[in-house]
Amino acid sequence: MNYTFNNEKELDVIAIGRACIDLNANEYNMPMEETMTFTKYVGGSPANVAIGSAKLGLKVGFIGKLADDQHGRFIEKYMREVGVDTSNMVTDKEGHKTGLAFTEILSPDECSILMYRDDVADLYLEPSEVSENYIQKAKILLVSGTALAKSPSREAVLKSVSLAKKHGVKIVFELDYRPYTWQSSEETAVYYSLVAEQSDIIIGTRDEFDVMENIQGGDNNETIQNLFKHSADLVVIKHGVEGSYAYAKSGEVFRAQAYKTNVLKTFGAGDSYASAFLYALVSGKDIETALKYGSASASIVVSKHSSSDAMPVASEIEQLIAAAVHV
Repeated sequence: MNYTFNNEKELDVIAIGRACIDLNANEYNMPMEETMTFTKYVGGSPANVAIGSAKLGLKVGFIGKLADDQHGRFIEKYMREVGVDTSNMVTDKEGHKTGLAFTEILSPDECSILMYRDDVADLYLEPSEVSENYIQKAKILLVSGTALAKSPSREAVLKSVSLAKKHGVKIVFELDYRPYTWQSSEETAVYYSLVAEQSDIIIGTRDEFDVMENIQGGDNNETIQNLFKHSADLVVIKHGVEGSYAYAKSGEVFRAQAYKTNVLKTFGAGDSYASAFLYALVSGKDIETALKYGSASASIVVSKHSSSDAMPVASEIEQLIAAAVHV
């Protein structure tokens, strides 16, 4: 089964939301208290998805707000140089800062992130800074959940979703839940549900869907039944090493298993999964193949030090799928 897009659109994907800095520990298997050196990368879920999609050859744009500082300029330059159109990235003029994420790599399955997200520029994106002319150029609008956590970014995202609906742009909602950004679980559930009900494709982990539904131990069938009452026609629910499932409104269910890899860290998997999954769909591959691309891409990125820099090209993904060693 294939997924169809409006091929008359000039951009494949426009992502909206945060672009920040990742500072990844160079010392592995060590607590952050003892870590002395870090390597700087571009980070932030929608920025990573945009970078990953561009590296795979898609035509990608980005809407976001950057601090007027060295970090902001680093982010814009890096994204532009990997092929992301940065013409709709806005520079903040009110002194807000770039978000920072320090990562700790205690072990391959025990990683943590120390976030600095107070007063960050990306959450000050104004609705007036979202261009209707730009949104209508895309096949896909990729929305990241974290951008809904605060106003005015929240309203800017809701405006972008409304414009996408108006112009026949498919809305992909990557749940991207970061608890430290939100005031309460009730608030998160309200805004996640609001956007999910307007989205065509929804991607997240089982835990993230639980957050959206404000429940624990949720059931995939109940989740999809609720979402299919609205705009969604494809829901992707990830279960870590157990693999991922895609549920189509037509009733078909697809599964991809996780691929074996030498895991270095746990972060970056979701962003690489989304970029490769969307690349495969836009390239005309069927949904089952797109799941395999997502799983393979995630396996590649968790074996490497960075998230954005490690985003694979298509040949790397295809080689891993061909080798087909599953967890």
